[in-house]
Amino acid sequence: MSRMVISLNKVSWKQQQKLIVDEVSWKVEKGEHWVILGLNGSGKTSILNMITGYVWPSKGNIHVLGHEYGKVNIPELRKSIGWVSASLDQQVANRLHNVLEVVISGKFASIGLYEQTTDEDRKKAQQLLKTLRIEQLSNQFFNQLSQGEKRRVLIARALMANPKILILDEPCNGLDLYAKEQLLEMLKMYAEEENGPTIIYVTHHIEEMISSFTHVLLVREGKIVAAGKKRDVLNNETLSKTYNFLLN
Repeated sequence: MSRMVISLNKVSWKQQQKLIVDEVSWKVEKGEHWVILGLNGSGKTSILNMITGYVWPSKGNIHVLGHEYGKVNIPELRKSIGWVSASLDQQVANRLHNVLEVVISGKFASIGLYEQTTDEDRKKAQQLLKTLRIEQLSNQFFNQLSQGEKRRVLIARALMANPKILILDEPCNGLDLYAKEQLLEMLKMYAEEENGPTIIYVTHHIEEMISSFTHVLLVREGKIVAAGKKRDVLNNETLSKTYNFLLN
């Protein structure tokens, strides 16, 4: 059985004639947990949008969980991909109200509940909220929660379908120090689970890189600066190229 989880082969993406992602090749295998580092506007989120099928590459090939894009039902495949980002906050707040419903919607990878749900769905959602220590929020309105509470709810939503990939796009944005520490500690727990999801964590803050992350992808101006095991690629030279600062 293949251990390949994600494979991008010379993937590029243009928007309004501007090259946003430039010839990116990247492979993620089972058992690896990756951090994607780069400045705002470096192409990190665009790479994620292609992996989740919300953006189609201008050229190149994408394989996710053994499926080649262009030959797979992407909405169905998304049920195997948990997705957490700040951009989801407003989408969810506009369409859903009850926290428990927000979590259950993750089973269908939808923004809103359009399918029939079961008692088992409700029990599982309640258990996820309990695991994330926010079970007391189950009947509250999502748009009235704090930023830290919203992130935990969206992580519970992402885990509802037992995803094989968990993608977190700058999840600590807007969080205070305490909420950030709680979130990172919780991610460490999931990263260390034997049968847990492959985690892809996107940030431009190096201090968010917890010990459980095994690999790093460094991106600048839509190109890969370096990719590989954290101990091999994370150094002053690659960081200076990624963040555009000069070494002393």
